Amino acid sequence: MGQNYVQLSLRERVLVGHWLGEGRSVRWMGRELGRAASTISRELARNSRPTKQWRSRYEGERAHGLALRRRRWDARFKLARQPDLRERVRQGLAMGHSPEQIAGRLARQHGRTIISHESIYRFIYHRSAQKDYWHRLLPRAKSRRGRLGRGGGSSTSLIRRRRPLALRPAEANERAVPGHWEVDLMAFSRYGQYVLVTHERTSRRLSLERLLNKSAAAVRLRLAAQLAALPRSLRRSLTFDNGTEFALHYKLSCKLSHGTFFCDPHAPWQKGGIENAIGRMRRSLPRKTDLATLGADELEALVKAYNDTPRKCLAFKTPNEVFCETINRVALQT
Repeated sequence: MGQNYVQLSLRERVLVGHWLGEGRSVRWMGRELGRAASTISRELARNSRPTKQWRSRYEGERAHGLALRRRRWDARFKLARQPDLRERVRQGLAMGHSPEQIAGRLARQHGRTIISHESIYRFIYHRSAQKDYWHRLLPRAKSRRGRLGRGGGSSTSLIRRRRPLALRPAEANERAVPGHWEVDLMAFSRYGQYVLVTHERTSRRLSLERLLNKSAAAVRLRLAAQLAALPRSLRRSLTFDNGTEFALHYKLSCKLSHGTFFCDPHAPWQKGGIENAIGRMRRSLPRKTDLATLGADELEALVKAYNDTPRKCLAFKTPNEVFCETINRVALQT
């Protein structure tokens, strides 16, 4: 079957049924529709088979329904039938990309849908059921789909001048204006090993920086240095959780046009962008990682891989591409 082959439409199938009743030949119907005679012959063979409920001749609307049902069923095993596509999907999974990212990037490259992320998921769990354990290639290697439980505490009373997220400008909530950042800390099982994580809400660009300790003073100094390197228009607000390492947030307000804000207690989903980013980074940096054995270039490579990964929310552009476009736009305006 050629790459430009198009499935028969409902109209074409209805015409085939009508012409069949008139006694027209397969070759004549093919010429009228601009189709190969073999296409018409194959259509009649596949969709004219009698069943217990159907003893009549070929009927166009019924044939179209059968074809759509067959296509939906076959989609479950599309990767099984196309080894080249299957290998490409497997390579994407091995690189840490999710099925949605793989499907979206393929569609962007080819200008049309090649395979849906749901078809990839169905195949993955089908193969896992056959003891091939494809789910281990998924970013979180989950054997089933669903959410995990949650827990934790809050220390809001220890944070001075704390402003709730409800006071944050609407422009930050809509992600339409760049310069609003989310901040969090990645902790590791070895004592004294921490990474400061910042995440720009519009571009989803991520940065990681090691910390010698998680004191509020150390965190404030590193954030101040990061903000100083940005143009004023990209320093609008910072959003934190309620960790005491962010207790000196108010000393950063002079560098921000809108100030600092905090999530509600037990509501990390209110800064879901950075929570998602940290979850992705945990695939390469689990809690048991010893940062002392990880070179600066290795950490930089992990961050680059994240920022060069296409995202559905960015129309399958990468965070680096969107952030660079923002920087260039800001430079032209100044």
